[in-house]
Amino acid sequence: MVFKNILPYIFLAIVAMADFSFGAGRLAYFEVQAIGGYSAVDQKVLFYSMSPMDVMQKPGLGFDILQRFSGSASDWGLLAIQTHLAYDQEGENKIEPQLYNAYLKIKAGFADIWLGHDRPAFGLSSYFDNHSLLLQTLSMNGFAYDRDWGLGLNRDLSWGDAAISLTSGSGMPLYFKGNYQFSARASRGVLSQDNYNAGFSASYGKPIETMGYHLMDDRPSEKYYFGADATWLWNNFENRFEGIAERSAGQNIYGVFWRNTINLAAENRLKLEFQPTYLNYLTSDDLQLAAGLSYQITGDLTMRSMYNYDRFSDDHRVVLQLYWYHKIL
Repeated sequence: MVFKNILPYIFLAIVAMADFSFGAGRLAYFEVQAIGGYSAVDQKVLFYSMSPMDVMQKPGLGFDILQRFSGSASDWGLLAIQTHLAYDQEGENKIEPQLYNAYLKIKAGFADIWLGHDRPAFGLSSYFDNHSLLLQTLSMNGFAYDRDWGLGLNRDLSWGDAAISLTSGSGMPLYFKGNYQFSARASRGVLSQDNYNAGFSASYGKPIETMGYHLMDDRPSEKYYFGADATWLWNNFENRFEGIAERSAGQNIYGVFWRNTINLAAENRLKLEFQPTYLNYLTSDDLQLAAGLSYQITGDLTMRSMYNYDRFSDDHRVVLQLYWYHKIL
């Protein structure tokens, strides 16, 4: 059973009915994304960055809404909704409703608890938000999910942080087919203080295979994931590393990547990036080399570009994106 068609409206209704008397304030942003590229293998213009079945990146517009709740002393919760209407170039209906963030987070004192559609406690994607970026982490290459339905708990510590989550193992849509995924991550280092964070993750479950909102295989299969990730900030350099190993059906697959970002110009408005990614699947391997340039034109408008070479498909791809993120409330 899948709820992808009605969940966006349920969560938007919750936001609309949220009582302002309990709120510490509401923020709302309007998003517009224009994207186009060219693939040498397909020899055509593409209106997506990775795959037509992925949710990222596609032309579209949407809203990002944050509703804070507070008591007499401090904030106690947050409701986050991020939804889009995207152009699906090769889809049957052409317009694809997307629900990205949809969670309620409660500050319970001993930890923060979230319920809904958020980040599982696994890998770099658990704390690095890349939803508007052209260069993607390993979670967008088939290693677990960048977002999933369920609940999680995370706690910030003086030396780092720890998190656990129990999710559906179905990614963007919500299915009940006996699927589930349990994940945990612990890390050392606080980025805002120490300029580094290094973590280890483990995950076990019986997820099903989806790609965006497309169901690829509805049979839950037992999988183990182990991962290590690190982020290191130094002067105007940002370095992110990640390695993930997956054990499935008695076979091992793994992937590693490194992203080096150089921040230039005033307020780091210009970014140059380089990212090699190596993927080893059951019967093949792949090397992807990506380079990106982004420039923040105004406080609301960002231009991004990417070149990506995929050795397996022998494809050279260039992509250009304009991303407008404007506060309306």
